[in-house]
Amino acid sequence: MQQHMRLTSIVLLTLLAGRFTSFAQTNFPPSTNQLGSDAKPATSNVPGQSFPQIDSERHAAFRVKAANATKVQLDIGGHKYEMTKDDQGIWSVITPPLAVGFHYYSVIVDGASVADPASESFFGVSKMMSGIEVPSAAEDFYNMRDVPHGEVGEHWYYSHTNSAWRRCFVYTPPDYSRNPTARYPVLYLQHGAGEDERGWSTQGRVNLILDNLIAEGKARPMIVVMDNGGGSALFAGGAPRGRGGLFSGPARVFPDTLLHEIIPMIDSAYRTLPDRDHRAMAGLSMGAFQTFQIVLNHPDTFSAMGAFSGGAGGITNLQTAYNGLFSNSDAFNQKIKVMYFSMGTVENTTPTRSLDKLLTDAHINHVYYESPGTAHEWQTWRRSLNGFASLLFQNP
Repeated sequence: MQQHMRLTSIVLLTLLAGRFTSFAQTNFPPSTNQLGSDAKPATSNVPGQSFPQIDSERHAAFRVKAANATKVQLDIGGHKYEMTKDDQGIWSVITPPLAVGFHYYSVIVDGASVADPASESFFGVSKMMSGIEVPSAAEDFYNMRDVPHGEVGEHWYYSHTNSAWRRCFVYTPPDYSRNPTARYPVLYLQHGAGEDERGWSTQGRVNLILDNLIAEGKARPMIVVMDNGGGSALFAGGAPRGRGGLFSGPARVFPDTLLHEIIPMIDSAYRTLPDRDHRAMAGLSMGAFQTFQIVLNHPDTFSAMGAFSGGAGGITNLQTAYNGLFSNSDAFNQKIKVMYFSMGTVENTTPTRSLDKLLTDAHINHVYYESPGTAHEWQTWRRSLNGFASLLFQNP
């Protein structure tokens, strides 16, 4: 028990450090970048809004009208940029080139952090925030294509474990409604701290990733279930709340909720293949930690696991970790068909690289992926899901 608690504490500290560091507030001088003539409105803008704009070099221009304000800043991913005011009361700034993918941002008006009314809003870091999508010239695996599309539905249920109504979002593949006799494997996919069950289908674009993989024959059609793992209020007030946020309330009982309520409900309500060989779990950050804890403590329930940007930091002794599950490599490889974990190269890769070496030396089958040039952010997790999903359920 003491060993398990030490493991939990180490992984939690690693998790919180990575999550909070990505939103650390660092002051930057005003940008002197120029916006290219090929700039276009961001796809994440609300209809009819021409700003923010992004050019082909990934500079982003922001404009906010606040005529009576005395100081306005742009806060994107924790980096603050001073905005300048024109004679019409419009504040503006052009950023240096941004990393591709999705980024949360807010506008700080005289000390008050607010959402940009020109942008769509997304739940992240325990509050509704603006978001900007920076296109990638080299990647479109998460974009809309002319392929058959699945559906994401909202499924409400009453949880006796939590004594509360809850919801999950469920992706069903393109042929689910057209082929009423077919049954499908299931991936249970978890969000990170400060986010909720909406994250993967909005910020993460899970449906488009799966639609494109399935259309290309790179992934088997599957159902994806996205529920609330707790920790959504972890960053409320601007700072992580530690153990009280992750190990109390819904987060503390989430393993029981998943194992004893969500999985039986999904197997009853959807045409699943209801056995461990056709059941996987994955998650990002906090969800990665939960995946390690749930799958490796319940290997008779799941046959595959994916942990993106988290969860790997506490494993230092394969002979004793998780009740000796890794001690026999042949047995482990027979039990867990896919073990996949990942990290962005701009994150702290030391824990995952150490685990990769431990597993390699012990002949434990696994895949370790590093997302080039990305940090603790959705582009890391989109790329990770794209790689992980293509490995799942390859045997009928």
